[in-house]
Amino acid sequence: MPTVLKILSGLSLLSMLAFSAGAQAREVRIYSGRHYNTDRQVFKNFSEETGIKIRLIETTGISVIERLKREGKNSNADMILLVDAARINNAAEEGLLQPINSASLQNDIPADFRDPKNRWFGLTRRIRAIIVNPDKVKPSSISTYADLAKPEFKGKVCLRKRDNVYNQSLVADQIILKGKDNAAKWVNGMVKNVSEPFFSGDVSLIRSVADGKCGIGVVNHYYFARMQAGKSGARDKTLTQSVNLIMPNPAHVNISAAGVARSATNKAEAIELIEYLASPKGSSALSGPTFEYPLRGEGSSKELKAFGPFTPDNVSISSLGRTQKTAVRIMADAGWQ
Repeated sequence: MPTVLKILSGLSLLSMLAFSAGAQAREVRIYSGRHYNTDRQVFKNFSEETGIKIRLIETTGISVIERLKREGKNSNADMILLVDAARINNAAEEGLLQPINSASLQNDIPADFRDPKNRWFGLTRRIRAIIVNPDKVKPSSISTYADLAKPEFKGKVCLRKRDNVYNQSLVADQIILKGKDNAAKWVNGMVKNVSEPFFSGDVSLIRSVADGKCGIGVVNHYYFARMQAGKSGARDKTLTQSVNLIMPNPAHVNISAAGVARSATNKAEAIELIEYLASPKGSSALSGPTFEYPLRGEGSSKELKAFGPFTPDNVSISSLGRTQKTAVRIMADAGWQ
């Protein structure tokens, strides 16, 4: 072979090897505030379909945000995955996420569940539901969050602590719907009805309602559904038989959501992953094992089907984040511990 051809042949081979190495190196580095082992299977499926490797770091939601702030432009994060509307929106407002353009995301995600500036995108939905022990409270006496403040329920209500982001978003939701003064009146009435010390988790609250220590509680629906399905053991499954879940009408909807980190070096791959997770297939794969609701529809498990349909109150997720600080002040002023 002539020398020139040998050189060209060598260059061609080197180019092919370089392309191959580049393709193998495609990856997405995720900082996640979700803590579900089943998410890993969804990421594995994505990797098998696309060849993009997933590097996952899991921690608490607030720790994700603090780490991003601390690392700044040197952060290794490509994609952020968080639970709670206010938390993801606050991350965007603090400049930790970058806007992206995607026709797929615009098509797959309803407008209320994505940032108007395209910095974050909802993936799954969760309802802040009401649970009652029918031996303590008639289920028919409650249909809305407002009912929790009725004087007749004094000494029967149990709530999670004030620092729980889901309750903060619920109060923000009510401020948006009813105004600051009316929401403050509702919070004050509800807190006056509290019987037990404020709880640190939804599961322990559900157990207390089942045991009759509380008559009424407010929890994310999927905690109750998991217990019903026996995911936390036979005892919890049995306990749920003593509890009724009520979908408030209308219902406050929260989300888990993702965004591309401001520091992302694998932006295209991160966008591809978010598009996958937000698709009907991806959203159902994320939400099914955790008993969350997908972005559209009402889920496929028998537990969710038994809850029946719900009517969202249609408060935009982005507005919850903007109202969170006011919500926390109202909660503190009312003595919500």
